[in-house]
This record gives sequence, C-alpha cells and structure tokens, in this order.
Amino acid sequence: MIGLIPFLAAFCGCKCDSTPPDDPVPFVRLLKDQSFQSHLLNRSVKYAVLLPKEYEKGNSSFPVVYLLHGFGEDETGWYKWGLINYYVDLNESETVPMVYVMPQGFNTYWVNKYNGTFPYMDMLVGEMVPLIDSLFRTVKDPHQRAVMGYSMGGYGAMILPAKNPDIFKTGIALSMSFRNDEQYLDEPQGVFDLQWGSVFGGIGRSGTARLTDYYLNFNPFHFFKNAGDLSLNGQNYYFDCGDDEESLIIPNNDLHCLLRELNIKHEFRVNNGAHNWDYWHKALPEALRYISLAVQDLPYPDDQRTIDPGLPVPAERMVYRQLDGSSLTYNVALPAFYASDTNHYPVILVLHDRDAASADSQSQRMLSTINKSITENLMPACLTVEIPMQSEPVTAAVIKQVLIRVRSEFRTRADKKHTFILANNKAGGTLYDLLPECEGLVNSCLLFDARLPDDATVNTSDISYFLDICDESDDYAGYRSLYMSLKQTETDHDYRVRQGIISHDSFLYGLAESAAFIKKHL
Repeated sequence: MIGLIPFLAAFCGCKCDSTPPDDPVPFVRLLKDQSFQSHLLNRSVKYAVLLPKEYEKGNSSFPVVYLLHGFGEDETGWYKWGLINYYVDLNESETVPMVYVMPQGFNTYWVNKYNGTFPYMDMLVGEMVPLIDSLFRTVKDPHQRAVMGYSMGGYGAMILPAKNPDIFKTGIALSMSFRNDEQYLDEPQGVFDLQWGSVFGGIGRSGTARLTDYYLNFNPFHFFKNAGDLSLNGQNYYFDCGDDEESLIIPNNDLHCLLRELNIKHEFRVNNGAHNWDYWHKALPEALRYISLAVQDLPYPDDQRTIDPGLPVPAERMVYRQLDGSSLTYNVALPAFYASDTNHYPVILVLHDRDAASADSQSQRMLSTINKSITENLMPACLTVEIPMQSEPVTAAVIKQVLIRVRSEFRTRADKKHTFILANNKAGGTLYDLLPECEGLVNSCLLFDARLPDDATVNTSDISYFLDICDESDDYAGYRSLYMSLKQTETDHDYRVRQGIISHDSFLYGLAESAAFIKKHL
C-alpha cells in the first residue's frame, strides 16, 4: 500500500500542473468610455471608437472617420442615438471598412476658444489624432481621414478640414449649425452670449460689433471668398439639411449658392425632415458612400440615380387629343379601373419639356412613373394630362381650354382642390410665369429643375409649391430666391435638392419622390 503513494502523488501532481490555456479576449468593436489626459486643455477628454469587423483578423490599416456630436451632448451621442454601428453594418456592401472615432467636444463648436483659454481644435489635431494613430491601425494620411457631424458637429465637420487640410481632407456636415451675418446679428443677447460669443468673442455686444475678427476667420461665408485660403486646398465638402429646419436651412442653402458661384466643388442635399435623428439616419447611407469614395480618392458621381418607371400605360388607357382651333396636342392617361367604375378622379396636368429625339419614349416613361406610384398606393388614382412643349407656346388660356375639355369629356373631380400642375426644365419656367393666371385652377404646382429667374418670388400665395432641383443645376439662384420668398410669406411648400445634373431621368426620379407631397395635397 505504501508503494502506491508515490505513484498516486506523481499522478496527481501531473494532473494539477496541466493548467488549461487562457480563454482568448473577445473582440469588442465598440470601445466606450475611453479617455486620455490632454496637456493643452489640462483635463481628461473622453472618446469612443467603433472598429470595423475586419479589424480582428490580419494587420491591415484603415481610414478614420471622426464623428462629432451636437451642442450640449457628448461622445455617446453617435452610438446611443445615432446607432452608428447599425448603420455602418447596414451599408457595408457600399463602403470600405473604416475606424470611427467619437470625441467629446464640449460646447466648443470644435474650434479654439477666441481668447486662447480652451484650445480645443489644437488639442484634436495635435494630441488626439496622433493618439488614435498610435493606438489603432489607421492610415496616417489626410486623404484617409474624414470628419462627419450633426448640428454643432456639422459645423465642426466643415471647419476642421477647412482649417486643417493637412490633417483632414473630407467633411460631411448634417444640419450644420452656423449663421450668416444677418442671423448672427439678430440672435437674442442671451443666446448669442452663451452659444456664440463665448466661442467667437463679442459677449455682451450687439450689432456689427459682434462680427469679431475671430468670427470672420471661422465663418464659411467669409473664408471661402479669400483667395489662397486653406479651405480651398482641394477638400471634399458634403452637407445636407432638412427643409423643415426653422433657421439652419437658410445658411446651408446660402452656402451652397456661394460655393456654386465660386466654383468650389461640393455636394448639397435637402430632403424632407427636421433637426433630429430621424432625418440624420436617412442621410447616413449616402453620407457613408461619399466618405468611402473620398478616402479612396475616387470622385463622387454627378449623375442622378435612375428609376424603373414600371410598365407602360396600356394603349387602351391612352387618349390623344388636339386642341380646337390650334396645332397643340395633349395626351390623357386614364386610371386603371376607369372603364369599370363610376368614380370621378383628380387631375394632374404635366407641362412636359422633352428631348425631340426621344419625345415618345420620354412621354411613356413619365406617364409610367406616375402610374407606378398610383399602383403602389403612393398617390391616389388620377387622370394624367400631358401637354408637351411644342412650337406653339403654352399659355394660361391653353391650360384653361385643356382643363375645360378634359373635365367635360372625362369623369373628373372638377375643382381646384383636386387639380395639380407640374413642369420640368424650360416648361417649369413657363409654368412659373403663368401661375398668377392659374391661381383659380390648381391646388399645387411642382417645379422640377425649372428655368427660374434669379430673383424669382412667390407670385401667388394661394397655391402650394414643391421645389425640386439637382445640386449641379445652373438655376440654383432662382430656386434660392423663390424658396426664401416662400418662407417669408409662409406659403405652403416643400423643397428638395438632389444629387446630379439636369436630365430627364433626374426629373423622373424627382417626380417619383414627390408622390408623398401629391398624396398629401389631393
């Protein structure tokens, strides 16, 4: 028995020395509650980091996107409310993998305080960027760094690349919070002192005394005009603002017009929405695509997304007419169940500017686009009356004659409330001129890339307006003028600025996107 003791002891000893290997540390993509001690600010600065899925394996380095939060918020905003990890993954098929850094920005507007007491921008570019580059596998190149932000962070996303092109080459501003000079001077004293004067100087001042040299140096309406300014060093600028913004849409739209006048390349968008995450979430897919192309040094396409207009309207539902005593022709597309029911339908009048070489095809695609929206229940069933632009000019008298004849020949809801009119390009300019004479005929007008005068104003307040334009259109000044007039007169309107250049496809895309407006007003 004694002889077994050494054997058992040896067996037990062998078993006890065989410790299992340590469990691997799980890969965590979203690193919260990070911080470092800033010597420039003499305080701790918090941040969060979202790593790409690909970061776990291999040793590749990745582009970096700095995500900036709004006034009164902190570094948690982008992952708590922005759900950035969800949207990055949702759009991964159209973007390259990137590292996303979310710094704590305090209420600095992402610049140094005017009196030097809180040099935040110096800290970000001189301490934080080098720190992130040392802690994570990043590509240390300004072309591979972007900044995206909302509200106050939108201003930061514009100003950081503008003032530091050797660090950041791309800025994406969502609902950028800043002011033109007129708005800046009109701010209530308390708001001005807290939000603006504390950063840019001028606390307690009123009038032009608020326009300090520091403010002028950091306002895009001023520095973009300076020849040789750092902001003109080939940066990629993209900004997006909702048409329901109370005040921010004005300077954002004005900045777009200024950059167009100065031939400074940029992308600008206006969609339906206000100052909230519902709007910014909808903006993120295109914003992320823009960043992805920018960090690859690839140009963003000018062409607008095309649409599938659906099947052609069947021949038995098409009626072709010529106006009595005139060479003008017009076409009527009947609703799908017109022959089998007794309903009376709303009317959409279309003044259609077509290319001569593809006129029939463009008419078919336009009518199909409206028919598809009806089929998909995006707008009510209606008669669509197309008046192509022809050699004989379309006048208000012509529109009235067509409308009278259509109402007498077909079952329509013969009142203004159920009658729309829309037009594109040159036909849009014609419609704008005729609107005062159409006031008693139609409920709303829709203008797609219309040729408007630069000083366009509301010429009838009894009609709702839908303004739709491509950001590369040369009619930006007319749209800005008409839009400002609509806001000032509180005339019912929607406003859209989309990607691209004027084309028939861009008109059809805008027409499809206007279905909700048409449905609301029918």
